[in-house]
Amino acid sequence: MNKRTVNGFFYGLFMDVDLLQGMNIRAVDPRPALVDGYALQIGARATLVPSEGRKVYGMVIAMTHADLEKLYGAPGLNEYRPEAVLAQLLHGEAVPALCYNLLTPPHPDEVNEEYAFKLRAVLAKLNFPSEYIESVL
Repeated sequence: MNKRTVNGFFYGLFMDVDLLQGMNIRAVDPRPALVDGYALQIGARATLVPSEGRKVYGMVIAMTHADLEKLYGAPGLNEYRPEAVLAQLLHGEAVPALCYNLLTPPHPDEVNEEYAFKLRAVLAKLNFPSEYIESVL
């Protein structure tokens, strides 16, 4: 089995390494980061949408391609597609990463308050800025 890892940028509940490990996903070297030029949008789940002047906080986490396929092959996640992003680590350099997003964002009327609540809790656990956490609706 190939153990080679790639960086993924995670901005939703998958930022939580404990959650990933509970799913038997090997998450390596988690690092807080941000990606410029995107905004977080929550529908049934979270996705990123291009948005000039905005930024999204998340975690850069290394994992194998097999683990990424396992995560995004699960029911409800198979419409997410990988895109290349440049993630700015909060304590260092910029690194390339794969970021899984929906090709078609949720309708603006689509909301998931439970998901947003859980995401705010994960962001707080990871010590992201309070103004960003409060902006997650």
